[in-house]
Amino acid sequence: MNGIWYYVFGFILVWTILALYKMYHEDSNLEMGFPIIMWRTHKFIDFIDKLAKKAPRFWKWYMNIGIVICFGAMALMTYILIISLGTVTKTPSVSILIPGVDIPGSPIFIPFLSGFIALVLLLIVHEFSHGILARVENIDVKSMGLLLFFIIPGAFVEPDEEQVLKASRISKLRILAAGSMANIVLAVIALLVFALLANCVIPTVYDQEGVEVTQIVNNAPAVGHISKGELLTGINNKTIKNSTDYVNAVHNLSPNTTVKLKTNKGNSKFKLGENPNNKSIGYMGIRCQEHFVIKENIKNTYGDILPWFWLSLEDLFKWIYIINLSVGLFNLLPMKPLDGGKMFEELLSYRLSEDNTYLITLFTSVFIAMVIIASLIIGILVGFKII
Repeated sequence: MNGIWYYVFGFILVWTILALYKMYHEDSNLEMGFPIIMWRTHKFIDFIDKLAKKAPRFWKWYMNIGIVICFGAMALMTYILIISLGTVTKTPSVSILIPGVDIPGSPIFIPFLSGFIALVLLLIVHEFSHGILARVENIDVKSMGLLLFFIIPGAFVEPDEEQVLKASRISKLRILAAGSMANIVLAVIALLVFALLANCVIPTVYDQEGVEVTQIVNNAPAVGHISKGELLTGINNKTIKNSTDYVNAVHNLSPNTTVKLKTNKGNSKFKLGENPNNKSIGYMGIRCQEHFVIKENIKNTYGDILPWFWLSLEDLFKWIYIINLSVGLFNLLPMKPLDGGKMFEELLSYRLSEDNTYLITLFTSVFIAMVIIASLIIGILVGFKII
């Protein structure tokens, strides 16, 4: 079953439970108005206060650097999005990231558990950072909370809006940049841990023997020719030992040609289609992951179960890196209501009139939104082979 249905069932279950709870408990912290559920709390405000008061000078200087990094990332993301217009029908540049859901046209699939943990960490560090910088700037935090928009979870921090309006421009920029900066920092930390595990721990504990087929896309050319769980060891007479070998072999495939596969269950061949994300590359319609075997000396010392912990940990940090970096950078696009759009508006207001600032911000927001929506729609249509 497509993972999207688990989210739909989960949403219905959560909605039903909370509706019953609200019916019998006059809880003013819980707000329900389809399709949004919001839960407010004051429990973590004291904790944020303590973190802010421990090193206010550090937080300010850290975010002074963060503002520069965030504006640089904003310019880079805007440039990438604009140049992607030339290839939007061949390689869509924007994808929806939902753990456990195979989005048509998306080049990646996020496993549910690792993706869910990474998403929770993203929300926590993002919103807590906004709250910490608000308190550093002596702006009250009225409440914090969680929300659910259809099937998409989220979190929020509510600073005192009147105090925010009265704050200096640099204070506003620090608060706005804090969330994405926290995600970028967490992504860098996760990347370093992932690199340490991938280059030091994994080669010590495991041997590699090909790549394992984890998924076959519906109606893909490979359907009926290879099965989930098979160990792919060769493509067109090229030996496949790891994911690097697999990627290199796949990128050398051409559409409408015959591919020969060698697996642990035999050989097969079939005609390739066109890759939905790059029509110049041949398309099999399978997703693979590296296949590891515990080394004998490790197995003899630690057994068959305990050593697999390292692979799970490596996978978790990989997705913490990918999700935090991608969402953190996306949030810096100069498009309201994203933090990047608010930062862009604040920057323009330094030199321009209120009317000109509003018009430029509105035009930029609408333009970027149109590019994103077009890329998403085209990606899905390509995924369904409609175009």
